[in-house]
Amino acid sequence: MMSYGDLARAVMERCDLLGGLSEESGCLTRRYGTEPMRHANEAVAGWMRAAGMHARRDHVGNLIGRYEADGADAKTLLLGSHLDTVRDAGKYDGPLGVMIALACVERLHEHGERLPFAIEVIAFADEEGLRFHTAYLGSTALVGTLDPAALRLTDADGITLAEAIRAFDGDPDAPAEPPLGESLLGYCETHIEQGPVLDAQGLPVGVVSGIQGQTRVALTFAGSAGHAGTTPMALRRDALCAAADLVLAVERYAQGAEGLVATVGQLSVYPGASNVIPGQVTLSLDVRHPDDLAREEAVRSLRAEAEGIATRRGVVVEWAIASQTRSIACSPRLIAPLTRAITEAGHPVLRLASGAGHDAAPMAAVTDVAMLFVRCAGGVSHHPAESVTADDVAVAIEVIERFVRLLAGEGHEL
Repeated sequence: MMSYGDLARAVMERCDLLGGLSEESGCLTRRYGTEPMRHANEAVAGWMRAAGMHARRDHVGNLIGRYEADGADAKTLLLGSHLDTVRDAGKYDGPLGVMIALACVERLHEHGERLPFAIEVIAFADEEGLRFHTAYLGSTALVGTLDPAALRLTDADGITLAEAIRAFDGDPDAPAEPPLGESLLGYCETHIEQGPVLDAQGLPVGVVSGIQGQTRVALTFAGSAGHAGTTPMALRRDALCAAADLVLAVERYAQGAEGLVATVGQLSVYPGASNVIPGQVTLSLDVRHPDDLAREEAVRSLRAEAEGIATRRGVVVEWAIASQTRSIACSPRLIAPLTRAITEAGHPVLRLASGAGHDAAPMAAVTDVAMLFVRCAGGVSHHPAESVTADDVAVAIEVIERFVRLLAGEGHEL
């Protein structure tokens, strides 16, 4: 029988393999609906089938592996994370959680065991939102909360989300698939911490208490392009200058609002020539806060700021909410066995909040959720230097298996 250490090494090797499936040479970038994402799904589906699971893709391309229960009409426990990445990503943000969930099922399959509930390992197709500048496509589509307006979003090549779903062998018009609602036992996601707390405390894993709310906005400032040498400064309607004003206003606002973080992470300048005044700029805005009322007030204030800048500079601003999720508290019903699993595995328990968003947030609309954080060196994430150890991964596999067995009523007997 494979030990936790053996499984951890297999997880690391699989993350290495997935880390080589990229759209860009020399770095890891895997967006929704691309060939590298298709290849990632195929690889993971093969591992799922080898672990005794039935693997399928849903209507947007989420990969779901089902390990059947011991008995009919049983509920379903969901485990998983996402397979897409940010640009120039690390190997563990997302895929590690899928691989750890899969390793847990492999242990059960090796024993020839079935539990009183089914387990579905979900590899979400799009959590980061890199291609369409929105978040949680996979999980919101699964639970039926995807905004239909999002299907009209376009990528850099003018391809709509609906077109991308069809090209990925999906159906943007299909309803959410079961099991949902009362048929679910809960959802538990394992993820690297993406912060330095566990590393500073010298702990391999931690329990997430909740996830802060998030709003993503797509903005466009439209001014007037003109010759850089012949247009007087006083007569310019420079869209980039308006965008620059807003970028600094976002920073000032967030610095003065306790608990708030706000980021402009993308700017696209048109026509983008060195001797042409920018006539149009599109940019992203990401606003997060543990308190939803504070976040919503910040979004309103920043919109008013953008409109004021546009008026002063004689440009037009368009403001569209790309996505938003409310803050969530993880379920005490699931936190209790997860905490006990860590203790029984011989480790101290640390609870910490998540500043990053996760698929657990939209999943909370239909079921109880919990999260296990795994230490990452220095808290580095969304970067090629992202790193975890095989020893910590072994701990996480053991904790998730104990958690699953505790839910099954088997206590600490392994």
